[in-house]
Amino acid sequence: MNVLAWLKRDLRIHDHPALGQAAEMGAILPLYIVEPEYWALPDTSARQWEFTAECLTDLRRDLAGLGAPLIVRVGDAVDVLDRLCRQNRISRIISHEETGNLWTFARDRRVAAWARQAGIEWKELPQSGVVRRLAGRDGWARRRDSFTVQPQVPAPIALTPVAGVEPGVIPSARALRLGEDRCAHRQTGGRQHGLLAMESFLTKRGEPYRAAMSSPLTGERACSRLSPYLAMGALSGRETAQATTARLAERPGGRWPGALASFQSRLAWRDHFMQKLEDEPQIEVRCLHRAAETLRPRDPDATRLAAWAAGETGLPFVDACMRYLAATGWLNFRMRAMVTSVASYHLWLDWRATGPVLARRFTDYEPGIHWPQVQMQSGTTGINTPRIYNPVKQGQDQDPTGAFTRRWLPELAEVPDAFVQTPWRWEGARGLLGRRYPEPLVDVAAAGRAARDAVFSLRKVAPRAEIVEIIERHASRADPRFVNDRAPRRRAQVASAQLSLGL
Repeated sequence: MNVLAWLKRDLRIHDHPALGQAAEMGAILPLYIVEPEYWALPDTSARQWEFTAECLTDLRRDLAGLGAPLIVRVGDAVDVLDRLCRQNRISRIISHEETGNLWTFARDRRVAAWARQAGIEWKELPQSGVVRRLAGRDGWARRRDSFTVQPQVPAPIALTPVAGVEPGVIPSARALRLGEDRCAHRQTGGRQHGLLAMESFLTKRGEPYRAAMSSPLTGERACSRLSPYLAMGALSGRETAQATTARLAERPGGRWPGALASFQSRLAWRDHFMQKLEDEPQIEVRCLHRAAETLRPRDPDATRLAAWAAGETGLPFVDACMRYLAATGWLNFRMRAMVTSVASYHLWLDWRATGPVLARRFTDYEPGIHWPQVQMQSGTTGINTPRIYNPVKQGQDQDPTGAFTRRWLPELAEVPDAFVQTPWRWEGARGLLGRRYPEPLVDVAAAGRAARDAVFSLRKVAPRAEIVEIIERHASRADPRFVNDRAPRRRAQVASAQLSLGL
């Protein structure tokens, strides 16, 4: 029997349940489809494609070592699959379940309809703790943890290829007509780079993780930097969690136990948020809390949006983070939350305008994390306490000497440390602001107060039944790993939970 293994965001041969099962069925055709329509979306970018192409190059080498070349085709998924299945007498397709954006969700539905009509069996397998067709969150964490501790699927010893299929070329970003996207300090894709990053984090870089993850100065090295490899599936979440457990079993001293435990919690958070999008794909385009739909103008202030995206808001720490993100494709979690918070609260921009900007800048863009988090940091979920970050205080706390801020805002080189986060208060501001660096778009304190009043006023119009429904569908069941994103212990407490859990 000939079987087609459709690879998406699972670009590895190790701990690959779909590839392992396909290898046992007969001759295999491992396929990756480059879909131009997907790469033209507003949440995708050339930097993401270039990282993906590097992962594909690694995967092609690994599959060739097993005896079956990676087949790459450019085009619509239904057209490509139909042609290859007819040409190679394939009646079975195996792939992993994908929790992607709305476009991939619609594409998979089209593929499923085609497969039924063509008499093709398409089997999808889980590759993470995300559970498809989950009725409710009761028991979800237990099921996720059970998957995570199951034995990893070893890479096949050898593969029998479907004969006579031309491998095809991995196209360049230019060939796909992607816009120019300079990202000088982007991480390099591919499983080998992912394994090196995991090894260095678990044995060298990660000890200060718990204390250092919040600052962009220290987080760049102390954070795992595994997120793009997990997003593209060059590493599996299960192998990463088990490698962390194995490192803990070595009983390392110092700050290692706390750091590794914190990282394990972050891996659980990853599945927790991806489950939200799996359960409700419309989170990408619709406020989870319906009353929040009228909170902000759907047609955002174009000047503010452009200034925020370019790192020209006049709020130094925000601008430094946005410019750093443009140059690296990465930002530590607290700073992701801050730039989203400032855009949503101080600049009063709708998350559907700012979310795509961040999505295409992130090399590690993971829709299941990104869209629930963007809503969470914008105060539109109904189950999370709104957190309005003060960008001045964040800059003073996370970059006390101004080293990070000045690196990315050289215009502020001459500003004294005491004023680097508030240059408008500096006596030399007249020669700087409005000339080499912009005046602040908003008064931070006043904008924060106005946003707080508007967001918390939603409590008055929040239907209790809607809050209960959101909690039942999306909140964790009092798992200590998911603080500020969990349901109360007893349903009778739901009414008071509106105050403790959010709007």
